[in-house]
Amino acid sequence: MRRAVCPGSFDPVTNGHLDIIGRASRLFDEVIVGVLINNSKTGLFTVSERIDMLREATAKYGNVRVESFHGLLVDFCRTQDAAVVIKGLRAVSDFDYELQMAQMNIGLSGVETLFMPTNPLYSFLSSSLVKDVVKWGGDASPYVPDFVGERLVTRLQQT
Repeated sequence: MRRAVCPGSFDPVTNGHLDIIGRASRLFDEVIVGVLINNSKTGLFTVSERIDMLREATAKYGNVRVESFHGLLVDFCRTQDAAVVIKGLRAVSDFDYELQMAQMNIGLSGVETLFMPTNPLYSFLSSSLVKDVVKWGGDASPYVPDFVGERLVTRLQQT
């Protein structure tokens, strides 16, 4: 079985993330969306909330599952029996950082990284940018699933 991991913090999931996940789901038998647990950062949404949103957003794909992990990505890949990491690239600046990570990952464990260029519609999009737009009263509905946008508005009105 060809299995790949799409890792990230997904705080929150955007249409750019979903574009990469959906495209990966057509290339692999199974795609595992790995939600990183980073205790040194406080996210807007809890890990379990992010997992719930991702599960809802990816429900239409029969070969995508969502799991959380902490520690090294290559260790998570090993436990999931996944030999490939899929990373979306928005710009050349992403490539610089992601190339270093990919080289470290293959050196540590032999896990390959495949870079997938982001759809130009989402080349500027990031979770941080979406949160800022909503925080200041802007409309982020073109960039996130409707239910994510609603949760963003609710959460940011509470802060």
